[in-house]
Amino acid sequence: MDSRTTETFVRTRRSLHAVAELVLAGPQYRASGTIRLRPCPGGFATTVEPRLRVIGAELVAPGRVLSLERTSCAALGEALGFPVGAPEGLYRDGPGVAADHAIEVDREAAGRIADCFALGEAALDALFPAETPVIWPEHFDLGVTAGAVNYGVSPGDAYQPEPYAYVGPHTPRQGEFWNAPFGAARTIRELGGVAALLDFLEQGRRQAGGA
Repeated sequence: MDSRTTETFVRTRRSLHAVAELVLAGPQYRASGTIRLRPCPGGFATTVEPRLRVIGAELVAPGRVLSLERTSCAALGEALGFPVGAPEGLYRDGPGVAADHAIEVDREAAGRIADCFALGEAALDALFPAETPVIWPEHFDLGVTAGAVNYGVSPGDAYQPEPYAYVGPHTPRQGEFWNAPFGAARTIRELGGVAALLDFLEQGRRQAGGA
């Protein structure tokens, strides 16, 4: 990505991260006791009440479709009729975006993030059919944990600005495969598709000594 495209993507990712935490996960936690989010076609969604989905640059609620192109999480909550905010007392990470801070979502960038989650879900379902991949709002990544190792995909963060796949053993491993501070990482662009992503995750499981 060139610098302008990267800037747009990072702004969109941070905005969607804020929506995931403040508008979906926080209200869901207060209503239903869980912060777990899930991928859905075109984006991501809550797992229980309130039933909300982010599809591209829109927030979809029962009987409502709200634009995410120029708004704030507070404005979204006002339109939906409930207070927004992060889950309290569960974690210290997050996007660091206040409810009244302006957010902007670019449709093309949002599509890339949705594609990242879709690829990750397909690979994780194939590798761990007994597990349910979760989008965690603190990091805005999709993953599963098996045998004290985290496997997943991230749409980007402070470590890597573009979408990437990761394998993160709870106990650090040594060797050429482990190229990141938290374990191993490869960009989605570098991997290129579900088959290569699955191969990377399988290799990580072998390298980490998993079954």
